[in-house]
Amino acid sequence: MNKEKRIRIFETLRNQNPSPTTELVYKTPFELLIAVILSAQATDVGVNKATRKLYAVADTPEAIFALGLEDLKSYIKTIGLYNNKASNIIETCRILIEKFNSRVPQDRESLESLPGVGRKTANVILNTAFGEPTIAVDTHIFRVSNRTGIAPGNNVNQVEQRLLKFIPDEFKKDAHHWLILHGRYTCVARTPNCGSCVIFNECEWKDRKKYAKP
Repeated sequence: MNKEKRIRIFETLRNQNPSPTTELVYKTPFELLIAVILSAQATDVGVNKATRKLYAVADTPEAIFALGLEDLKSYIKTIGLYNNKASNIIETCRILIEKFNSRVPQDRESLESLPGVGRKTANVILNTAFGEPTIAVDTHIFRVSNRTGIAPGNNVNQVEQRLLKFIPDEFKKDAHHWLILHGRYTCVARTPNCGSCVIFNECEWKDRKKYAKP
């Protein structure tokens, strides 16, 4: 895909949604961090249901750490892998209190030092909480990048590096959310909604016309 096509794609996505953001509900960088840790192999809807109850009683590192492991589990037990996630969250809260003055760090190395935080989670925090032009490649972004031809790659790291290389600077800050939302609601895995796709004409997927009929 050439540069001109990519520009048209992101101009179209921007016109459709000028201020994209995450569908996770949060008020502070810390709340976002916990929500993103919980979101692995879970839906945003499920995470929001759990955090709505959790944050009503504990929304700081000190408060969640004070809950303790078992009480924390009672709030997040509807979420997959909740045992491991609870352990990671408690340990993350301890580290935030002891090493970072209870504040979420704004650099990748420090973020990735926290239990349950890998590169993808760090990218989400850096982008969504702190406005940095990072791109967290999840299954939706991986699929959209490969299917459309925006930034094809064999693995998430390769796709991330190509997106950062190919996406014009003016779109990088919001590209993460545009691509996630496009993959979540339009360019879905099994039966993509090509008939209602706003970037259909720029897409290079060879099978897109099969799904373009109303």
